Amino acid sequence: MQIQQLRLRLFQIIEKAGTNDQPSQIFDSFIVTLILLNVIAVVASSYQSVAASYAGLLNVFETVSVIIFTVEYGLRLWTAHFKYPQLHPFYAVLRFTVSFMALVDLAAILPFYLPMLLPIDLRFLRILRVTRILRVLKIQRYTESLQMIGRVLKSRARELIVTVFITSLLLLLASSVMYYLENVAQPSQFPNIVASFWWAIATLTTVGYGDVYPITVGGKIVSGLIAMLGIGLVALPTGIISSGFLDELQRKRAKKHTNIETCPHCGKPIHSDEYDT
Repeated sequence: MQIQQLRLRLFQIIEKAGTNDQPSQIFDSFIVTLILLNVIAVVASSYQSVAASYAGLLNVFETVSVIIFTVEYGLRLWTAHFKYPQLHPFYAVLRFTVSFMALVDLAAILPFYLPMLLPIDLRFLRILRVTRILRVLKIQRYTESLQMIGRVLKSRARELIVTVFITSLLLLLASSVMYYLENVAQPSQFPNIVASFWWAIATLTTVGYGDVYPITVGGKIVSGLIAMLGIGLVALPTGIISSGFLDELQRKRAKKHTNIETCPHCGKPIHSDEYDT
């Protein structure tokens, strides 16, 4: 029973703090500060002079940070049952491990351990070090604004998927047409349909870098049509996300009036006796 109470208390501490839970607030502030310091360390280490002068200090800070994030990840696994009380403890752990934030937690620590477990090329190891910047995503747990963005994207996922699908079809169509119109005149710029995707993306988003452009009459006409279509098509996700934000803000206002506490992850009401059993 004492172990169960300890697990519950640890769960309350490592989750986002309530208004009167000082230990949880201290933990949240500590983790947020550590995340920000890690981001600063990654940026600073990109300077060759800093990396050379403070290599030892940066390595020690990296090791300490990974140990802390590993302990945090382990505690979240150990207390996953309280996050998903409707599931069996084993399935609660599985549910947590495949959640977005759990994958972010794993990405924050896994690159540190991979070289110890597997023989990895040093060039690939450099690429893995870039993943340390993903630790900034861990801050989503403690920032209401980022949580709101996540809820909006989740609620508008279908509309956004449809928009991405239509955009992909238009990119494929534009690239194919431009390839057949420009390949003879510019074989180096439009060697195949896949290479033509770069022109289609730059034109559809109305960026227009100017490194690749049509020179035939047909190509110029198609390019103009794609550019005009891009103005409206690129605006579609903006309108969908804006609508989602308005709905989310209305829900927040309604929650203030009803004084019903909701889950920061899914937006569903939380009953005060949820963890009493």
